[in-house]
Amino acid sequence: MAMGFQGQNGDRPGLMSDINVTPMVDVMLVLLIIFMVAAPMMTQGLEVDLPKVDAKAMRTDQNLVVLTVLADGRVLLDETSLANIDNLDAQVREVMRAKGTESLFLKADQAVPYGRVAAIMGALREAGITNVGLVTDPADRSRPPSPGQ
Repeated sequence: MAMGFQGQNGDRPGLMSDINVTPMVDVMLVLLIIFMVAAPMMTQGLEVDLPKVDAKAMRTDQNLVVLTVLADGRVLLDETSLANIDNLDAQVREVMRAKGTESLFLKADQAVPYGRVAAIMGALREAGITNVGLVTDPADRSRPPSPGQ
């Protein structure tokens, strides 16, 4: 602890020349803990009820392009809603070129009609995008598969 020097007449303490950094360190540690707890909660994804499939997981890189088809029929490209899917091929190619990837992942809610998913995959194939991965959830192995699976 730094003690102040005495004044000229010896009766009053003078100025302290040291900075007390303890309160600043306390505040920084509290902020660090708050951000460490809050950061994982800031990442949010789209709520899609994916079909359950018993398959091995694929290796993915960080530059992936995800095309999502929601249960209500909306189509999203990397969490950006597409108002018009007539030029889906150009929009997807532009995003893939910007990210420098040749792979596309298709997330379709299991309530989406098969014809809608097939039409989107056909549009992707016409655009020359042939490396398409279908995103699914892992199957629950604790119960036997239903006859439709």
